[in-house]
Amino acid sequence: MSIQTQETGCSFLSKTPDRVFSPEEFAKDEQLMIDQALQFSRKEVVPLAERIDAQEDGLMPGLIRKAGEIGFCGIDSPADHGGLGLGKNLAARILEFLSLNASFSVTYGVTSGIAQLGLSLFGTEAQRAEYLPRLASGEWIGAYALSEPNSGSDALSMSARAERQGDKWVLNGTKMWISNAKWAEFFLVMAKIDGQDVSAFLVERSFPGVSVSREEHKLGLKGSSTARLVLENAEVPLENLLYEPGKGHHVAFNALNIGRFKLAAMSLGPAREAIWEATQYAMDRKQFGRSISDFGLIRQKLADMVAHYFAVEAALYRTGANIDAAFAAHGGTVDGNRAAAEEFAVECSAVKILATEAEARIVDEALQLYGGYGFTEEFPLARIYRDCRVSRIYEGTNEINRVFLADRLKRRADAGRASLVASGDSFASELAGKAMAKFGSDQVTVGALSDLLLLTYAEQSARLRAQQVGGVAQLAYERFTNWANIQAAMAYQTVTGEPVALPSSRPGHVDELADAILATRSPI
Repeated sequence: MSIQTQETGCSFLSKTPDRVFSPEEFAKDEQLMIDQALQFSRKEVVPLAERIDAQEDGLMPGLIRKAGEIGFCGIDSPADHGGLGLGKNLAARILEFLSLNASFSVTYGVTSGIAQLGLSLFGTEAQRAEYLPRLASGEWIGAYALSEPNSGSDALSMSARAERQGDKWVLNGTKMWISNAKWAEFFLVMAKIDGQDVSAFLVERSFPGVSVSREEHKLGLKGSSTARLVLENAEVPLENLLYEPGKGHHVAFNALNIGRFKLAAMSLGPAREAIWEATQYAMDRKQFGRSISDFGLIRQKLADMVAHYFAVEAALYRTGANIDAAFAAHGGTVDGNRAAAEEFAVECSAVKILATEAEARIVDEALQLYGGYGFTEEFPLARIYRDCRVSRIYEGTNEINRVFLADRLKRRADAGRASLVASGDSFASELAGKAMAKFGSDQVTVGALSDLLLLTYAEQSARLRAQQVGGVAQLAYERFTNWANIQAAMAYQTVTGEPVALPSSRPGHVDELADAILATRSPI
């Protein structure tokens, strides 16, 4: 993780050369795919929100099959096994636009993402040929089974066991919080061989001893399936061991690395939808003889939505471009795939935290625009609000991702793969560099240090993108920076106990940013 950066130099979080990627850079044919994803969401998914929440029989699998027919279920899966073989960045952008309804996006995101990724990166040709075409086409829905009732963030403390018995593996254990469990025909399962070594297995629902328990009653994401996967002397063919015995943690964690990157895109989708709904309501709602979109405090909220979305989007797609570059340089072999998936693991945690917390702020403010109506199920913000809460919990809580981010950075620096020297190219980066000298084991300090690093990455990404785009993007960057500097000062004081003076504020650009978001009902 490099705090010493130049505007055209290295990634904030590594020494790998990069460039800032913006959605506008997609090629024409890719843009058509993105537009098609938006239309699919608007026409096929969003109008069915109540039926989706009721888990109407056959509805969700049918929607996944439709998405698969278009090609959405295998965007970044190998082309020779039914996928399109395209990049992780494009897959994330399409996921963003397929996430206007969160229950659908979780179902789609898991089956097209972490359920396939381990197989794509670590599977043999025979394993890929057996399962990827059915997953990439949407014929089958996939699931990822790592968590257990007593092992969440500490995933490697799992109790699920695998024993070799003749020509098969026999698995026993219970996996919890398994998204897609109700509909999945394929599970990527982690278990310990002889209770010692974590290994990965390709498990079909039809295998003897495999069953799914009742649905969890959740606060949100009611249209998605979440249940326990129960393995009772489950019989799995020997050839369905994925990768190598005892190296399942490489499969699990690298799937999560890319999964966290994609979860960031999945979190921007509901934020985008909240903006879409709230801006229309603000223009339509009249109080005191005027549209509430004319009121200063409402316009301030709209300006903040623009600024936060812009900064996180810049960090997200910058990260995706670097991931694609890593796969281009290293991918193609199992070892190369592993190296590429690990290269930007810290950035993946960073954008997961940034996006899910920006989503929370944006959705909360969007609901506030509705006043009392926002607190009723009559309007769409209530569902979006409930659904988005889990984003900060799954695929590693934001707390464990903060700890991971700082720890991984320190290990990179100790290995000579990152610089901890402050560049002074921004207020946040200067504070982050100084704070690194205080690195310790106290989680409160580690969390605050991670916040400084997160703010630096977001600020730098937004600044570089604003320089490329100009116009209202520059205004969004300046507004975001005002907020980021305040947060950085607070985090620095938590780490060091030292007071710090804030730099002068930039113009807030409330009216310009509010007008920009009202004109399109979308982020800039």
